[in-house]
Amino acid sequence: MRRTVAAALALLALVALAGCNAPVDGEGRPDPVFDRIGWEAGHWYDDPIRVSTGDGLNERERAAVVARAMARIEHLRGKEFREPVPVDVISREAYSERYGGGGGRDRFDDQVYEALLLVGENSSTADDRGQALDASVQGFYSSRSGEIVLVSDSATPTVDRSTLVHELVHALQHQQLSLGVATETQDARRAQLSVIEGEANNLQTMYADRCGRAWDCIDRPARQGGGGGGNSDLNVGLFLTIYAPYATGPGFVEAIRDRGGWAAVDALYEQFPTSTEQVIHPEAYPDAEPVSVTVADRSTDEWNRYDRDPPGDRAGEAAIYAMLWANGAVDVQGRAVYDYESRYSAGWAGDRIVPYRNGGRGGYVWASRWDTTADAREFVRAYRAILGSRASQRSAQNVYVLPDSDPFDDAFRVTRDGRRVRIVNGPTVGALSAIGGDE
Repeated sequence: MRRTVAAALALLALVALAGCNAPVDGEGRPDPVFDRIGWEAGHWYDDPIRVSTGDGLNERERAAVVARAMARIEHLRGKEFREPVPVDVISREAYSERYGGGGGRDRFDDQVYEALLLVGENSSTADDRGQALDASVQGFYSSRSGEIVLVSDSATPTVDRSTLVHELVHALQHQQLSLGVATETQDARRAQLSVIEGEANNLQTMYADRCGRAWDCIDRPARQGGGGGGNSDLNVGLFLTIYAPYATGPGFVEAIRDRGGWAAVDALYEQFPTSTEQVIHPEAYPDAEPVSVTVADRSTDEWNRYDRDPPGDRAGEAAIYAMLWANGAVDVQGRAVYDYESRYSAGWAGDRIVPYRNGGRGGYVWASRWDTTADAREFVRAYRAILGSRASQRSAQNVYVLPDSDPFDDAFRVTRDGRRVRIVNGPTVGALSAIGGDE
């Protein structure tokens, strides 16, 4: 069965770090003649500033906080901001009105996430994703406008320094490196975002570790009950796919930095990891490339693929882990839910989900390759256990039919041939052959 929302509420605190003491005013060093690393807009990285956080920050105070945070990020990262970064603070209600919501239905995406047993027949991937972001987002950086928007859960708009630092790192990445993200597969996108978010989270942590010791820092505002904690309708499994870069990226970036310092991290932006497998297992980067998996079209004339080149999408190891966790196949007792490692998803080598449609009806073929026969067997065992616990019919040993009351009320055929696994889905048992051919 799917995990309860209460079991994953800790995931919603994307930027939760320990608070620090309030700053005191004092004299800083004189301004340099030219801009330099560790100084921004009249503030050195170790300057004290006088601000009052209890009633929010006025325009002057906010400018000082932002400038000093930029100088501190420069000091930690060794890179210079080339342009000022505007910062706006809005309420969560204003965020939802301006940027939130779903976006209707994308039948292709719906079928991909249905294959992952994360978005059911009567749900929308776009709506579920929008709901998760509306509830949990604390801020974002827009590479188009060069602006940071911070979301405040309090009646008086406040600045959370950790969120500010995180988004300022994205601004620095945009100015000095690259925020370009692959679009071919969801797996490649998550892998690239793991570098971007992983570095931001690492610098956010480095910044927080100096607060109260080496640096004076503004207090972090108390949480006001926002962040989606009481949202019982949250699609936690889908949220796990969104959260993957934040959870796995920091460890990956730290491992690469251990290899060759910040220069090695810089090089990641020239050669991003190509799969979430490489991020979850840093030792696999850069040599363990995902294998190319193709799905031969065996469908009848009534069933058509979506117009994509190449056809379909790649789920990847992180999304497969999210599927297994959300459907109760991963035992997380005594370990972190969000380490994205399990015996059933490890050994992934490549996959392809190809959605089909016949009028208003949908189906898909999901083919995957695994490093060893044992790895493929483990994955099939877990996937079949999920279906078997919910099936109302078994017309054949490898065919499962889920009841109308189930969010995934379809027929499934699951087969394995050595290291290869093939899952065919359709609205009826008869549709399985029409979509995926006979086996």
